[in-house]
Amino acid sequence: MADRQDEQGLNGPEEYAGSANEIGVRPDVNLLETFLENVRKGQLRVPKFQRPFVWRPDQMLDLFDSIERGYPIGSMLLWETPAALESLEHVGGLAIPDVPPGQSATYILDGHQRLSTLYASLYRPAASDPIDSTDWIWHIYRALGQRDSRANRYVHWKHPSAPPPHYLPIRSVLRTLDFLAYARNLAKTMGDDPFYDELIEEAEQVAQRIKSYKVSVVTLLGGNLAQAVEVFSRVNSKGQSMSPDQMVSALTYKGSGEESLANSIAAILDRVAAEGFGEINSTTGFRALLAVAGEEEVTGARWDVLARRMEGKVSQAVQDTDVALSRAVAFLRDDLGVPLARLIPYNNQLMLLTLFFHLRPEPSAEQVEVLTRWFWITAWSGRFASVNSTTSRQSIQDMRAFADGKKSLPEFAGTQGMFDFADQRARPYPDRFDLRSARVRAYLLWELTEFPLRTTPGGRQYSAVEAIRRLDSAAFRRISNKTGLPNGSNPANRLVLEVNPGLTARSYLHDLRHSPSGLGDLGIPDMAFDLLAAGDDERFIDLRAAELARRERRFIESVGAIVPRTYTGEAEIDTE
Repeated sequence: MADRQDEQGLNGPEEYAGSANEIGVRPDVNLLETFLENVRKGQLRVPKFQRPFVWRPDQMLDLFDSIERGYPIGSMLLWETPAALESLEHVGGLAIPDVPPGQSATYILDGHQRLSTLYASLYRPAASDPIDSTDWIWHIYRALGQRDSRANRYVHWKHPSAPPPHYLPIRSVLRTLDFLAYARNLAKTMGDDPFYDELIEEAEQVAQRIKSYKVSVVTLLGGNLAQAVEVFSRVNSKGQSMSPDQMVSALTYKGSGEESLANSIAAILDRVAAEGFGEINSTTGFRALLAVAGEEEVTGARWDVLARRMEGKVSQAVQDTDVALSRAVAFLRDDLGVPLARLIPYNNQLMLLTLFFHLRPEPSAEQVEVLTRWFWITAWSGRFASVNSTTSRQSIQDMRAFADGKKSLPEFAGTQGMFDFADQRARPYPDRFDLRSARVRAYLLWELTEFPLRTTPGGRQYSAVEAIRRLDSAAFRRISNKTGLPNGSNPANRLVLEVNPGLTARSYLHDLRHSPSGLGDLGIPDMAFDLLAAGDDERFIDLRAAELARRERRFIESVGAIVPRTYTGEAEIDTE
């Protein structure tokens, strides 16, 4: 530890926390029911610095499936301490009582998502029905009689009507009276069914497996918050260690009713998403906030040291980031034609734009022009494909100097920095459609600008962006579904369309070409369409790809970028 402190020039977490108390560790194995009873009694709590519940419905169902099969679900990391941390008053909408008088609380550090899923689903009272639009996610059922198919053993029930009688409500498995009530209801509806006894036996087995499931628990004893977070940062749960924003959030959380750093960032990103720009990941928001707060090391810092530097600056940094991020999003959307967060080629571009608009809320026309070139050229060239702490720090320094007016564009030339456009050549048109590739996302941004509208065979126009916003990746429809095509994965074989059951993209093009509105301009030369109509799908894709690459190349030249040497290239997977 001394070597690390000397390298950083700052003290480690023990001194940061102002305590020399050592932290103890107690491994244990608890019955699931016993573990959750501690939540019901108010003894096991979720600290407010934890990020909100973010699990997807399928993750919740997989958790119960793993428990029934006896698979490990990862250790729960707890912290038992006399320190009174502010904690959540509700878990999954269920009220949690106060800590019993004279007892110390135990806080969950790693396992919040699992604990919330289990507690809010298993302890949900039957009186919470009927399901409303907000709490359906906690109503999980085990479909009996489904053999051993993982895909349909556990399900959510979203409908206002009652679920089928063979759907065992998970909330009944820990409560004997509720389980008996379910069994009686099942007897009323299908008691004469020859499979009734089998269903009841299966339900009993499910309940027994869940009740007898044992949870691995590691409890940290004593110590201070910095020490607990240090342990947390080194523990992996299903391959995911504690994220930097969680660590700094915990170490800077002061309670007194204020939001934690992680929750404040989540609130900013939720607002941006609600305004139609879509979801920005929390790591990007965290890095943007650090840059706005004056930090240059945003990718690999000593998070305990960073937390100490951030003390007293969190509240203002949150406010500044909220304003600056809004300006950055407006620039992306209105000036660059980037309609959705998921289409930004690199998250670092958004982080750096947020920093710029914090420092320069009203940029000059020249700065806007340079930023436009910078965005496209770094997107095409793969400038941020392999960012490390050194290149990230240099990019932040470059953007600060540019925003402050300390350097103009000519002064950046030859510096090997991110504004050295002469050293950045656009990568070629991608040969494979894969949204994990920044080059593919850059291509899609150009395509949406080049062909913004779609027309139904009936003549109704709609926005391609709106189709993506509603349908996500399902909007990118394959034109040819022939197997074995060597170029079948090329972007030229994709078309953004609304989903119309029974109407393939190929049929859509055929119907549209013969409709009064006509095919319009979708980057499909007449000769290419003739090839498609004749069944020569491979040559159709090649011809359309050549047309799209030619048009995109023209746009690349208009921005002043160096065009690629070759016609096509590999769509490198380079999402940060």
